[in-house]
Amino acid sequence: MMRRSPFLSLPAFFMQITRRVRTIGLLLPVLAGLALLAGLAGFRISEGMGLAALQETGRHRLDLYAESLEREIDKYAYFPATLGLERDVLDLVTGRAPLAWGLNRYLERLNERAGTLSIYVLNRQGRVVAASNWNRPDSFIGEDLSYRPYFIEAAAGRQGRLFGVGTTRGEAGYYLSSPLAEDGAIVGVAVVKVSLEQLEQSWSTVEAPVLVSDENGVVILASVPSWKFTTLRAMDEPTRRQFDRTLQYNARPLPPLGLTPLDRIAPDAELVQLARPADGEAETAVFPVSGSFLAQTAPLHGTGWTMTVLSPVSQITGMAWTRAALAAVGSAFLGILLLMWVQRRGHLRDLERKVEERTRNLRAAQDELVHAGKLAVIGQLSAGLAHELNQPLAALRTLSGNTVKFLQRGNLDAAKSNLERIAQLVDAMGALTSQLKSFARKSSGAPRPVAVRRPIDNALFLLEQRLRRSDIAVTVDVPEDVAALCDPNRLEQVLVNLVANGLDALAGRTGGKMTLTARTEDGRTRIQVADNGHGLSEDVLPRLFEPFFTTKEAAKDGAREGSGGLGLGLAISAGIVRDFDGALTGANGADGGAVFTIDLPAADLPADPTTILAEDLACPTLPPPP
Repeated sequence: MMRRSPFLSLPAFFMQITRRVRTIGLLLPVLAGLALLAGLAGFRISEGMGLAALQETGRHRLDLYAESLEREIDKYAYFPATLGLERDVLDLVTGRAPLAWGLNRYLERLNERAGTLSIYVLNRQGRVVAASNWNRPDSFIGEDLSYRPYFIEAAAGRQGRLFGVGTTRGEAGYYLSSPLAEDGAIVGVAVVKVSLEQLEQSWSTVEAPVLVSDENGVVILASVPSWKFTTLRAMDEPTRRQFDRTLQYNARPLPPLGLTPLDRIAPDAELVQLARPADGEAETAVFPVSGSFLAQTAPLHGTGWTMTVLSPVSQITGMAWTRAALAAVGSAFLGILLLMWVQRRGHLRDLERKVEERTRNLRAAQDELVHAGKLAVIGQLSAGLAHELNQPLAALRTLSGNTVKFLQRGNLDAAKSNLERIAQLVDAMGALTSQLKSFARKSSGAPRPVAVRRPIDNALFLLEQRLRRSDIAVTVDVPEDVAALCDPNRLEQVLVNLVANGLDALAGRTGGKMTLTARTEDGRTRIQVADNGHGLSEDVLPRLFEPFFTTKEAAKDGAREGSGGLGLGLAISAGIVRDFDGALTGANGADGGAVFTIDLPAADLPADPTTILAEDLACPTLPPPP
């Protein structure tokens, strides 16, 4: 039979490697996609959580800034109305008092103590008749301010509020106006101009920039000075001409702030982008003045103004990207671990398959060796079997010839007696050949409850001729109820091997004895085969069950027989016993000689004796030859 070269498996090996590489190559894009999705999900979740926390902080800031602004304005809200209680003021605006020198000095002292920018009084026509800056070159006295919105509101009987730039000094401030009434008729207007620069300076040190825009969308207050008098929305030409006419912003250019909306995330909050300023203000501010912001707005009560807090989102975005990267790396790592686990599982399955295949091959080889060992034992017994069969055959020939003569003579009783004797001899030979046939056949190896006395008797029956020739006394001490979980045919093979080895060890020794015992204890059945030979030497004991190890050639006397002298007998026997969850051990007895112990799981015999297979029955003994 031609042996297959191991190099023929190389293409299959490379095909397997290629298949795995292809599988990994297909999984890598999937892992990359999953990592990307995990990163995006991590970014969205982290950004959403960060923006939610930033919104809460922004609302708190809006409340604080609005409260500080309203408190600053409310300090001066009553000033214009109190001037209407002064008789000198009413006399002046009605024309009953031609000169205002005393009133001007009073307004000057009042302005200094209140810390306002200016206080002045206008008559019904809108001309300034008294002012706190009466003695300065830029005095308001005599100016016609009837076009100013705060005068128009007060002349109509309402409180006027306006943030604007003065036409005389170009100084920005908040104007509060109140009508001056006498006998129910409006006779003039009192105005107080307040500076909010101190409040703006306090805003410049906060954590996030803040701005206030008026009803026209013009930034009138801001924590960043360059943002003042810019617009939050595009301004059309009619609106610009109106501003030029009213001089509310004193012809300021009012450029756009450059706030670009990105995404609205709430009714009062949206993400915006602010361009980097060109004047280097970003380097001096304590907070970012360009980039991405969360813009939150709130109206200011009592005015048409809107306050906006710009909370920087760069830190939140950076944290979100960091967490997204961690999520992507983590998912990729988990994916790689999963891939490695899948590959390992596949490798283990391949390995298990190969191990199972190798185990099947080894088991088949062991079965073949067991069967070969049986045939070898039968070959060794062939001489004794021929002798056992020759005597009955000779007797059959004689009895059959005598029976013919008795029939010719009419002696039917003698013929009948000879035929009965012939039948007994045929049954005896049939029992012998049947037992040999049962021993030689292959067994399924499936364990079942077995009364160990049966295999022991069968093994001794097969070796009966050797036992007779060797003149060795055999003692069997095995109760009928001792049972083990095994295959009876294979147990019989092990016992034949052990008894045959004992016969080899006792060869040429006078007074040889062999003892076979079996007992059940602690759920285990132990069968012992002991002899009174020379025992086992110290160098033999460690290698007793190694394959191909034998002492048959080394020492004829006391040698332990293998399988045909190859040293396979004990190794195969140990493998058979291990298959039944047992163990085969060898040692020296206390009184000398060798003791081999078969340790098997104990079993209970079935209550119905008909369930015992025919091969488990005891072998009948041969009748004595005629």
